[in-house]
Amino acid sequence: MAATSWGALARSARVTPPWSPTCAHTSRRDPPVGSAAVSSTSGDATTQTSATEAVRAAARRAHAASVALRTAPDARVSEALAAAADRVAGAAGAVLAANARDVAAAQDRGMSAGLLDRLRLDPARLESAAQQLREIAALPAQPRMAFVRDLPGGEGAVWERRVPVGVIGATYEARPAVTLDVAGQVLRARSAAVLRTGSAALGTSAVLVDEVLTPALAAAGLPDGAVELVREPGHDAAEALVAQPDLVPLVIVRGSGETTRHLSRLGASAGTRVLAHADGGGVMYADVAADLDRFRSLLRAGVDRLGVCNRLNLLLVHSARWEELSQVAVEVLGDAGVEALLPPHEHELGHEWALDSGREARVTVAPVAGPVEATALAAAETSGIAATVVTEDAGTAAEFLGAWGGTGGFWNTTTRLLDGYKLLGVPETGISVDSVPGPRGPVTGGDLVLRQFVVLPAGTSGADAVQDSLRG
Repeated sequence: MAATSWGALARSARVTPPWSPTCAHTSRRDPPVGSAAVSSTSGDATTQTSATEAVRAAARRAHAASVALRTAPDARVSEALAAAADRVAGAAGAVLAANARDVAAAQDRGMSAGLLDRLRLDPARLESAAQQLREIAALPAQPRMAFVRDLPGGEGAVWERRVPVGVIGATYEARPAVTLDVAGQVLRARSAAVLRTGSAALGTSAVLVDEVLTPALAAAGLPDGAVELVREPGHDAAEALVAQPDLVPLVIVRGSGETTRHLSRLGASAGTRVLAHADGGGVMYADVAADLDRFRSLLRAGVDRLGVCNRLNLLLVHSARWEELSQVAVEVLGDAGVEALLPPHEHELGHEWALDSGREARVTVAPVAGPVEATALAAAETSGIAATVVTEDAGTAAEFLGAWGGTGGFWNTTTRLLDGYKLLGVPETGISVDSVPGPRGPVTGGDLVLRQFVVLPAGTSGADAVQDSLRG
């Protein structure tokens, strides 16, 4: 869930926002940090100082690089991303070896099976990450400037420009492929990236930056420092990243739960714009006119993965079909290894099971009187990330979707579709469940820009040349 402060970003960029509130450092010239890196003791003053210094050093290098990125041709950025994708195969041996060390160290520390699965890379996953880079590179360039209107009295023409943020930070869980994903999207927005990953993935991420991204950027003529990795392990680095609004005005926080909420609060307090999403939990409303086979199919689809934010979390059933459909839910979910929790409930209806370690395989089930009550209950009890209505009645579908104010609304489809790749065909930096104007749902590189207004005088010599220059 996004933080609410924009102050420093608006002041430093001097433009209006396009949306409103969704680890000791080693340089590239030093040996990459592997799995033997010293663990951080969060809260220790020395460690906090070290983390802050590491983040600010990385941010200064990124800031210097951002000057050239601001005016870089889109074709050059695409060239760099495509080159990075091509370099993945050549670097695969080093990447997978580093990842094996990271996984072994994480196992020794007792990391859970689910988190180990996120950390682990194999050739197929690595190639998938490269393919996502290729797809980001192939995206058509968005117009940098669009005509708005002519001012009265011939005073000039108003244009709207899309300008880079400058430096964008990102802190994310120990999923090394995200290093390529987020870097690609930030670069596509012509901003420099300061990345901080979970300590368990630091060794793998360092190799990806040093052996894949940095050489590809250099080959394309883009500046050193365009992608910086904070190599200080521990949560202090994440806290430091969201507290540098002068150097990193926007930070993407990937992850869920209290850690994300904590970072959002820290960022808001510091004046940093934090684009974060702390809570999820998909809702399904099974109407009196629900088709039984479709209901079964959507139940199965909603729990194909249990650790994700858009999975089925709360099932609401029309009271007229409660006896029948609640029992079907028990059977279908049970076959998938998921427990259907029927009333009475000792927990909040919107409790997000994906964040409840060891108890993820649960779905809360409750009766409602109809679609309007279903949307009201979903809005009150959940983050509002996504809700679907299962019905063969178009009028009921319209009533449900019209009353639903959440991020994603679906009819006879699964909330699992609320994903950048599935919904928009492009990778996402995260999902915004914000309730104010701005990008809601999957946030992609195209959203990571600022809006700026430019007025060019009519009939002035050279105005056309200025216009062409600003168009890029």
